[in-house]
Formats: sequence, C-alpha cells, structure tokens
Amino acid sequence: MGRKDSAPAPEPAPLRLDKWLWAARFYRMRSLATEAIKKGQVAVNGQRPKPARGVRIGDVIDIDKAGQNWTVTVLALSERRGGAAQAQQLYREDETSQARRAEQAAQNKAEWLSRPQPPGHRPDKRERARLRRLLQKG
Repeated sequence: MGRKDSAPAPEPAPLRLDKWLWAARFYRMRSLATEAIKKGQVAVNGQRPKPARGVRIGDVIDIDKAGQNWTVTVLALSERRGGAAQAQQLYREDETSQARRAEQAAQNKAEWLSRPQPPGHRPDKRERARLRRLLQKG
C-alpha cells in the first residue's frame, strides 16, 4: 500500500463580509450588517469594503458599532449563524481593542453615574408646597 502525500488542506472559499458579520453575531440581521458596511463603519485590512467582499481567514476587520470599536482577526468562516459560543470561535479580538472597549465602558458608566438621578418617588403635598415656594422666590 502506497503512502499518501499529506497535501495542505485547501483554503475555504471566501465568504461575503455581511454574511460573516451576521454569523459572528456582530449584527442581528444581515441587512443591518450591509447598512453598516455601506456607511463605512466596517473596514477590512484597513480598506473600506463593499458588502459582497470576500472575507478570508486571517483578515483583520475593524468594526465601529454604537460607539464601540472592535478589531478582530478572522479565524474561521461560517455561513450559518450559531450560538454565542460558536460565534466567538470565528474571530479573535485584539488585546488593544478589548482594553479600549473596557475603558469606553468605564467612561460611559462614570458619565451615567454623574448625571442627576430623579427621586425615587413622587413629591407629596408638603414637598410640592416647598418646591412651589422655592420656585416663586427665584
């Protein structure tokens, strides 16, 4: 019996960018992914792509969504949308991207906490009278 030569595994065919973003769970619908690409919120290898651009393993994708920025490297391709655990296996996020998103989340939380919070209840009769007197003086 002859030995088979171990040939390298063929690279999978490229997958549409909008389909990959949907399968990786960055967008809930493919139409939203397509819209984001057309608006320039997604870049592949530093270039502004079209939604039908083919994504290959090893591509670096920059995603700007709702004030959060991701920089991910494509590890696998999938035409089907799976669970969150499967989606996370499709990419690896940059450490600088993770740090930047954590810093942004901390800043957003600090801004939210510094805003004046409404009282936990409606003012009663006595408090309303005090408010009226205070507003009339000013």
